[in-house]
Amino acid sequence: MKLFNNIQADLATYDGSWSSQGFWVMLVYRFGRWRYTINNRMVRKPFSLLYRVLYKLIQIVTGIELPCEVPVGANFRIDHFGDIIISGYASFGDNCVLRNGVTVGLKNIEEKAAPCIGNNVNIGAGAKILGNITIGNNVDIGANAVVISPVPDNAIAVGVPAKIILKKTV
Repeated sequence: MKLFNNIQADLATYDGSWSSQGFWVMLVYRFGRWRYTINNRMVRKPFSLLYRVLYKLIQIVTGIELPCEVPVGANFRIDHFGDIIISGYASFGDNCVLRNGVTVGLKNIEEKAAPCIGNNVNIGAGAKILGNITIGNNVDIGANAVVISPVPDNAIAVGVPAKIILKKTV
């Protein structure tokens, strides 16, 4: 039962807190992904309808939009709820943390491509990451940064538009 294993892992990511709104979002997200494993289309339809209702409810209650089409890695965490929009074209690696006010999406409506986020990425409150770009591994994105160009591994992105600063290696 991969669904329950994923939910159990998500709960551990949220330190066992069932009351965390980020965890609620992940429950609906996992359910949405799970329904695609049902091969019989007629059997899947009622689950798809239930997912759509739960997805909209979770959007209203938490202010978080995380479509089930978005691949997320292990230990994906939404630390603060509210005003989080993630495009269905985006993707996330392992150990990513998002905070309130984050948008990960399209740069313009004509180009249906969103950022590919690497592993160990920490995204500050209010950050906007837009367009067909790659965010490397071990990256910190500052609060309210607007990232519209690729960010290499082991870097920090701050400002509007974001300035890339390489982390010092020890």
